[in-house]
Amino acid sequence: MENKKIPFAAGLIATGFYTGYFPLFPGTVGSAFAFFLFLIFKLHASFLFLPLIVGTFLIGTYASSVVEKMHGNDPSIVVIDEIVGMWISLIFLPNNFFVWVAAFFLFRVFDIIKPFPCRRLEKIKGGVGVMLDDVMAGIYTNLLLQLIVLIL
Repeated sequence: MENKKIPFAAGLIATGFYTGYFPLFPGTVGSAFAFFLFLIFKLHASFLFLPLIVGTFLIGTYASSVVEKMHGNDPSIVVIDEIVGMWISLIFLPNNFFVWVAAFFLFRVFDIIKPFPCRRLEKIKGGVGVMLDDVMAGIYTNLLLQLIVLIL
């Protein structure tokens, strides 16, 4: 696939403000960026977090579709999916930094191993497929941590 110049807005969004260009582990760097943004929102505007996730999913789906058309299927520079998945991992969890850190690591594990149906969702064409496998990994992470917190 030929590397073409990505339109500015789509590139900025899809690459998570260019964190996707990090040479090593761009998905983990994108997830760390999402974690940092979560902490800012949690401290200053937690009521905006759910609308932010929904809006970022919609915009990220479009932006990743644009980048995918130019750079091939689910290019590694696209990390907006990790950002949304990480935020889903963190939403509605108790205010506990250790739980949040556990969410970060569990999300990375689920994103990498892609348990059912993540791998199947990833095969959906376009930005929807790019986004949905990470959404599912985020849901798995959140549900597992909700269960652990409930038990403990």
